[in-house]
Amino acid sequence: MVGTGGPVATFSVWDYVVFAGSIAGAAGVGLYQAFRGREQKSSAEFFLGGRQMTAVPVAMSLTASFMSGVTMIGTPAEAYLYGSSFWIFGISYVIMSAISAEIFVPLFYRLEITSAYEYLEMRFNRLIRIIGTFMYTTQTVLYTGLVIYAPALALNQITGMDLWGVLVATGIVCIIYCTLGGLKAVIWTDVLQMVIMLAGFVAVIARGAVLQGGLSKIWEDAEEGRRLEAFDFDPDPLKRHTFWSIILGGSVTWMSIYSINQSQVQRYISCKTLCHAKTALYLNMVGLCVTLSLAMLSGLTMFSIYKNCDPFSNGDVRSTDQLLPYLVMDILATYPGIPGLFVAAAYSGTLSTVSSSINALVAVTVEDFIRPVCKNLTMKQTTWMNMGLSVAFGALCIGMAGVASQLGSVLQAALSIFGMLSGPLLGLYLLGMLFRTANPIGGLVGMLFSLVLTLWVGIGGQLYPPPSAKRNPLPVTTVGCNSTLQYNTTTIAPWSTPVTHVTQPNVRPPLADTWYSLSYLYISFLGTLMTILIGLLVSVITGGCKQAKLRSELFVRKNDLVCFSNSSKSKALKTVKSASDFNMEVDKSQFVLSGPTRSCILEATKL
Repeated sequence: MVGTGGPVATFSVWDYVVFAGSIAGAAGVGLYQAFRGREQKSSAEFFLGGRQMTAVPVAMSLTASFMSGVTMIGTPAEAYLYGSSFWIFGISYVIMSAISAEIFVPLFYRLEITSAYEYLEMRFNRLIRIIGTFMYTTQTVLYTGLVIYAPALALNQITGMDLWGVLVATGIVCIIYCTLGGLKAVIWTDVLQMVIMLAGFVAVIARGAVLQGGLSKIWEDAEEGRRLEAFDFDPDPLKRHTFWSIILGGSVTWMSIYSINQSQVQRYISCKTLCHAKTALYLNMVGLCVTLSLAMLSGLTMFSIYKNCDPFSNGDVRSTDQLLPYLVMDILATYPGIPGLFVAAAYSGTLSTVSSSINALVAVTVEDFIRPVCKNLTMKQTTWMNMGLSVAFGALCIGMAGVASQLGSVLQAALSIFGMLSGPLLGLYLLGMLFRTANPIGGLVGMLFSLVLTLWVGIGGQLYPPPSAKRNPLPVTTVGCNSTLQYNTTTIAPWSTPVTHVTQPNVRPPLADTWYSLSYLYISFLGTLMTILIGLLVSVITGGCKQAKLRSELFVRKNDLVCFSNSSKSKALKTVKSASDFNMEVDKSQFVLSGPTRSCILEATKL
């Protein structure tokens, strides 16, 4: 009987057919784009799709890149265990999208960069660029390992397939079409995978609504179970989720993902015009909110079904991240092929993120490490180097999935990784973009000081998780289960790998209940703020106020906020630099343009 615990069905033949067909279709789209553009193997084509992408596919790719298997598995479990406070992230998405589109996109698009970390060398120096690239590479490899691990949990729960077998298969599929096709293959594959992900959520919600007697019943159960108590205005920074931690910390965390992360920057600068790039980010905002809402509704549906029998407490699953896969087999196994669609959805999200990460890692490695040293590479040598690096990074990400299995909840672990490493980097970019006083010494000291701080609190929080009173898990019960089991009784195939838990240390240091208990959402905010404050202080002390005049295009401009022209002429003239770059005067009268395009170009030539 549904919702009463115990072992559930496993994959049928049709589930395997649907799953395999969905993945083959996604990979096929990527390979088609690869062979379609096989004659265009320049770096601009491989990394940026020839800078000819349009807003809609880029927007869907932006959404799919970080709405991965982590979202499919982790967000519904979050709603089930902690309620709907995570829904407030929708406000954070709006704030992040507006700031990214109006401040960061015009800057990167104007500079025509391939690697987001080129800016750090332009604004500061090469050492800071190398450190920034290394931090991004480390963060991305760790995060990608976590993303590969998430659907492996689902397949292990539903099919009994070996975890490492799934991990390796995921990496191989991504490596194939990412290696051959570059960014264009990745983006168009993301479009199909985004559709599959949303279909998986809809299937769970629709079936749950039928079983429970409608969405209104699900909502009533969620209210009775305190799952709708979203707004907690307690200013305590140690509480896991409050309104303030999500708005402040969440906005900064997601800004560090979408504003400066190479995977995302690479997408919006691949657009054919600045208008397409900005539009892509705003459409992505809508996609994020829709995906978040469907994921949260899936979690509330799961609570409605299991309100009297928690599968985790009953021992039916070994990890809370297996709750949604368990639900799928419990309520959808009678519909052959639907469980296969759900797993394909989780798997598709992973493929999109892994392929994006691999392509971005290759881009920063080539642009930041190899090309400055080997300046005379032929196109053929560059092509083979790109493909070889794709294979190498794919293998490395697969290996990091083993580390990810020790990080606990996939959703919180993913955001913690970005907080520890992207927070200081975001602070460095804002320091350079907003303050002319900032110099290389201040930027380096501020970033390193902030990095030590975020790693200290982030790693400490992983080793010594905050007490239950700060995490605020909501109550669950097993009173309605058929039986209360001490150990997991779900049938696991003899060749499968058991899911592991994070080992909790018995002795807690004095900082465990204070500093280490800081909400994981504030880690990125802390890193960003400390980089700016320390960077400005050190810059002033070391002569930042007296440094030579800097190029104006390296800073945020007032016209960036209003220059939103969709004229094709804007692309043709966007490479015009300021007079100081050419050491000559620019005759503005020769530009015969009208409307916002003319204003944009004239403003762009001002010192």
